[in-house]
Amino acid sequence: MKIAKNTVVTVNYKLSDAQNNLIEDGSQPMVYLHGGYENTLPKIEEELDGKEEGYSSVIQIEPDDAFGDYDPALVKVEPRNRLPEPLEVGMQFEGMPDGDSDEEAMIFTVTDIADDKVVLDGNHPLAGMALRFELSVASVRAATDEEIAHEHVHGAHGHHHGDDEDDGEEGDHFRTHPVH
Repeated sequence: MKIAKNTVVTVNYKLSDAQNNLIEDGSQPMVYLHGGYENTLPKIEEELDGKEEGYSSVIQIEPDDAFGDYDPALVKVEPRNRLPEPLEVGMQFEGMPDGDSDEEAMIFTVTDIADDKVVLDGNHPLAGMALRFELSVASVRAATDEEIAHEHVHGAHGHHHGDDEDDGEEGDHFRTHPVH
């Protein structure tokens, strides 16, 4: 079956930076609903469109087509007493960008803690980076009507409705949320 709109694609991948330094080994395959549902980067969909199981390629995606350029304006310094304890570098909090309550809430990552101040970075961790993906299509199937209606994959490595169990597969959550 060819990859087309409303197919579920399972892709084995490795993610590296432009210098081929490994970022993520893809120990779990990426499973997404193909067809502009924002379940993966548009350039990945563009590369895989019309391909079949067994297709492999290496593509490089520039920041503008991945997670954007690094924006220093998204770095904030906040008083430590405004954040919960215990506080560690790497923790993430949802918050509003400075000065504009009309914008959507963002995820800020704690990047530094110094005495009574905390540095929060609202940039995606891969912002400003050219990314190299090694892709290998493991399978392609027709999406179910429910998956199309919900605009994401259900089942293994996809999204689960009404299932409170956490299967412990960290990293899968990003595959069911839009990536911009």
